[in-house]
Amino acid sequence: MKQELGNKIKLGIFVTLGVIVFIIGIYFIGERQQLFRSTFRVSAVFKDVAGLQAGNNVRFSGINVGTVESIGVVSDTTVRVEVLIDESIRKYIKKNSVASIGSEGLMGNKILIISPGMGTEKEIEDNDKIATVQPVNMDEVLLSLKTTIDNTSKVTSDLSKITHNIQAGKGTIGKLLMDKSIANNFDSSIVNLNQSLFGLKALVNEAKISFSQNFDSTFVNLKSGSAEFRKLMDKAKSSWLLWGF
Repeated sequence: MKQELGNKIKLGIFVTLGVIVFIIGIYFIGERQQLFRSTFRVSAVFKDVAGLQAGNNVRFSGINVGTVESIGVVSDTTVRVEVLIDESIRKYIKKNSVASIGSEGLMGNKILIISPGMGTEKEIEDNDKIATVQPVNMDEVLLSLKTTIDNTSKVTSDLSKITHNIQAGKGTIGKLLMDKSIANNFDSSIVNLNQSLFGLKALVNEAKISFSQNFDSTFVNLKSGSAEFRKLMDKAKSSWLLWGF
């Protein structure tokens, strides 16, 4: 009898715990799906939803404010996304707000992101259609990244070959950098050039000194000649006065 009573108590506890877990699960699922909140519906049209699924979150200014209710193909170029948003957020979402598709982290679930509108536009209404921005195609990004990596690998390989040829003394640059005889000849040429420049400088200095000396002697001779000419003119003038001219 006692054993039967104990089994009933255990069964009751187990059922009670199961009901509690079930209620908690229903609550969290309903909370996620906006079942226990007042909501309004808006739609957005994309060319490609990039993996967005019904049940994914809707974010506004980084906060979860709703969920994606449904996704349906309208035509071969458009996909319509219906979302449910918490009624308390309506006053912050303007008619010129824009929806885009992002992801939670680098490889996380897709989310619908609503960017706030600008200006004094009216708040969005139930069943309004919101403008969209096309999502970035990750396949195209990865393809571009792969092309960049391949090009970088080719450039690195070419640089490695060039460096190897230079170290081996191949080519003009390799010979200039690795051939010691060329380096010695180049050093000798620099020394000879410096000596030539020094000799040229000495010749210029000598020319300056010679020119200065010659100019000084010429100036002195010219000055003395002028004095002699003046004396002759004075004598001639005296002679003209004596002869009555």
